[in-house]
Amino acid sequence: MRKKASYLIPAMFGMLALHSPDAVAAPYTAVVARSNNNGKSVTTPVAWGAANNVVFMGVGGTSPSPYTKQSDGAAVLGVGIGDPKEIGVQVSLISLDVSAWGEYSTSIHLFRQLQDGDAIAVGVENVMLTDGGDSGKSYYVVYSRGVQDESVVNKATNTTKLHYSVGAGSGRFGDKSGLDIATGKGPHGTYLFGNLAYEVAESFNVVTDWNGLNLNAGVSKSFKVGNIPFGVTIGLADLTDNSGDGVRVIGAAGFGFKL
Repeated sequence: MRKKASYLIPAMFGMLALHSPDAVAAPYTAVVARSNNNGKSVTTPVAWGAANNVVFMGVGGTSPSPYTKQSDGAAVLGVGIGDPKEIGVQVSLISLDVSAWGEYSTSIHLFRQLQDGDAIAVGVENVMLTDGGDSGKSYYVVYSRGVQDESVVNKATNTTKLHYSVGAGSGRFGDKSGLDIATGKGPHGTYLFGNLAYEVAESFNVVTDWNGLNLNAGVSKSFKVGNIPFGVTIGLADLTDNSGDGVRVIGAAGFGFKL
């Protein structure tokens, strides 16, 4: 996988778990509204994740990759285990080259549900399992919240419409590429990231995030085919000139099911 795209691809797969049946922010009660099941970020982690023996898979990509005219893509297979009220463990196997299927990495996300619709997590992305790939690991910690104010809670579904996350990380959350440095964009970003998502229609979130290097925005839609939940997120990345060489399209699609 080319380093210039590495900060885009891994993050898109974290959100795929949120389309799985048990990827929720809080128990279904009349007191605490759950997080909805739509994607809540374009390129950054959220604290919520898959648990309770949920399997998820998906594909994603960016077009064009930074500083090229080529597209880049990846695929993911993951599982969530454990009880998120204690600790949930989400493990993802990622194919970094869908044309040759020769480069693989893994990502690990440990999270815990807190009270009032929030969660906290730590994780590591892009731990290489094969030769190839020139991107290092990225560690992060993130806090996510589903806002509980009555004005943003859907009483029919007991889900909140408004979500946000804040976090900090290493690697892709602040280390710029060699081409960014060569074009005068500096060596470092903020190493701080955040995202904001709001449900503007049924099962349809508008999302924006800052990934430590640039601003991104998009939309996410979830739906079911039979009993299988699917999710699609599409967005625009690199909306400022802080990194990259222009705005690009990114997207991911995936589904999940419980064993």
